[in-house]
Amino acid sequence: MSTDQEPSVTVKLLQLLLLSTYWGMQIWVTFISSFVMDSHLNRHTYGFIQSRLVPFYLHLGSACAFFNLTIYAVYHPSDILDDREAFQIFIFFVSVTVAAVNAQWFGQMTSEIMADMHLIEQACGLGQDIGLSSNREAYAKLCETDVKYKHLSSRLWLYRLLSSLSNLCCIGCNFYSLCYMAENLVTL
Repeated sequence: MSTDQEPSVTVKLLQLLLLSTYWGMQIWVTFISSFVMDSHLNRHTYGFIQSRLVPFYLHLGSACAFFNLTIYAVYHPSDILDDREAFQIFIFFVSVTVAAVNAQWFGQMTSEIMADMHLIEQACGLGQDIGLSSNREAYAKLCETDVKYKHLSSRLWLYRLLSSLSNLCCIGCNFYSLCYMAENLVTL
């Protein structure tokens, strides 16, 4: 279903809207809102908000990445791709794949583990302190005394790491795509 026609202004605008929407969400969620919420909300409120917003963010990001790949592939037939266009398709494909894995697996597991940990913390009277780094001694002691909590804590660390690396990979892919599009602008 690819075409060798020049895309219309509407298609170009849609491509830019999808890419810029995904980029803006990534920067806001990763670098701004997380730090603001961490310093102003208690652990459980922060976790509750994250468990509701992050899955939505991850799924919306996956959709933006998928439609970016689809639009680009339709207007760049594989038989006439140069090396840079082929690499751009590869970048979009990596973004789609990593975003989908993050949305379907890493993000979901993080939310489930966090919910289980919150129940244990609430039973021990924890979770109302402001900031994720406050009262570390109490959480360390809970890890020492509760085997299930310790196991959940190590799994949460692993899934947060995988989700963060996936998110950074997608940010890198989108940054490259933005640079590629900027290089191909005729004028502003």
